[in-house]
Amino acid sequence: MSLAIVNSRAQVGTSAPEVFVEVHLARGLPRFSIVGLPEMVVKESRDRVRAAIINSNFEFPYKRVSVNLAPADLPKEGGRFDLPIALGVLAATNQIPKSALRDKVFLGELAFSGELRDIGGSLIAALSLKGSPESLILPQKCAAQAALVQGVNVYGVDSLLKLSSILNGLDAFSEAAPIELPEQTKYPDMSEVIGQTFSKFALEVAASGAHSVLMMGSPGTGKTMIASRLPGILPEMSEQEALETAAINSLVDKDWGPENWRCRPFRAPHHSASGAALIGGGTIPKPGEISQAHNGVLFLDELTEFDRRSLELLREPLESGHINISRAAMQLKFLSRFIFVGAANPCKCGYLGDSSGKCKCTPDQVQRYLSKLSGPLLDRIDIQLHVPKVPHYELRQSGMNAESSVDIRKRVIAARAIQHHRQGKLNSQLSTKEIGHYCDLDDNGYGLLDKVILQFNMSARGYHRILKLSRTVADMKNSARISVAHLSTAVKMRCMDRNLS
Repeated sequence: MSLAIVNSRAQVGTSAPEVFVEVHLARGLPRFSIVGLPEMVVKESRDRVRAAIINSNFEFPYKRVSVNLAPADLPKEGGRFDLPIALGVLAATNQIPKSALRDKVFLGELAFSGELRDIGGSLIAALSLKGSPESLILPQKCAAQAALVQGVNVYGVDSLLKLSSILNGLDAFSEAAPIELPEQTKYPDMSEVIGQTFSKFALEVAASGAHSVLMMGSPGTGKTMIASRLPGILPEMSEQEALETAAINSLVDKDWGPENWRCRPFRAPHHSASGAALIGGGTIPKPGEISQAHNGVLFLDELTEFDRRSLELLREPLESGHINISRAAMQLKFLSRFIFVGAANPCKCGYLGDSSGKCKCTPDQVQRYLSKLSGPLLDRIDIQLHVPKVPHYELRQSGMNAESSVDIRKRVIAARAIQHHRQGKLNSQLSTKEIGHYCDLDDNGYGLLDKVILQFNMSARGYHRILKLSRTVADMKNSARISVAHLSTAVKMRCMDRNLS
């Protein structure tokens, strides 16, 4: 009887709990069994491991082989367990020394030939080992991604045979070099947007304070074009933000590449997307669109065409910056701090309020159409814009004298610096207590705000949203106090409150 224990990692959520691969050999008829809640891909690793060991010129034991993936109550999925299972078999049969497996974490999918194939979630595994003495051994290409995490010893190998040679002392590990990163990230430029001066200013406010946005307007007014340029006016991601975003996306996208490093994500799911696709889910939950938009922008075009129940799932992440998903066997928390941007037509035909007079919708039809956006959801959207039709004479200018995204980004960075210096966070993240401290108004300001609240019958949340918006507008003007002009600008950005009052 022999036993080998190999330390592995299972990518679940935004953490990587330890999974130990125990291999037990016993007398009896040859049999290869895997226990510990393995899903089908993990069960099929029996054939991949057996073929890889034999084709790498090792001997596969003619005994009962039992593999235990501990802890037993954690579901296991993916091909990443192939390598630790194969090493456990080799160590249990004394073809590699057990001592060589200490203080190491192995992940990798095996081909029948013994070559190692790429896996998802290598960045998550590397982040979980930060500050740990353990080394991480991965397939060659994955190792280059994981090496982006500083303070972790990451080594890449290309085959089971090569790794076994290293563990037997016949060769040495070579430390993985980080992948080459692009010098500059390119985004669509705001100067390409013709007209829409106030809408572009509102997007600058959204970028400065990380405020959510809803744009209402007729077809062809530029809602989608404006929204797609929001990532380009956001500051460049920090090292920590880039690692968080890349780690989440590496879980769901094996083909994640260096061209996406420090690139603010812009996720625009189709309106047929389900609730699970938006917030994440599955038997073994994976991040959804809101988590893949972490540190970036989530854009929902044709917002009123989304299923209402799916939209209601966004309410909690918009407030908290994360989403909790509970299953019988686990509870997971996915990061999801994003700037939400929604775009919708004002009515079913899309031409309500248009100067062309095309709209024939009745008030009841308009109300039914807009009722897909619930009051609680609208309350959580800071900026609610009406995007008007661009006059034909402005179209001839074709972006002449329009500001570029680079110029706008400089002002956004300056406004964010003021917020971080004053309160250590962006204005959209202020708590109720902090709003009272940092968003104080003078007597004239409170008088105007009282009139607005009474006239439009705003909720307490809407009241606080206006104060936070006013604070951001004041920061953009480098003003220590919120003036009546700043407050009036914030009120103009709440068109749904006026329309629904």
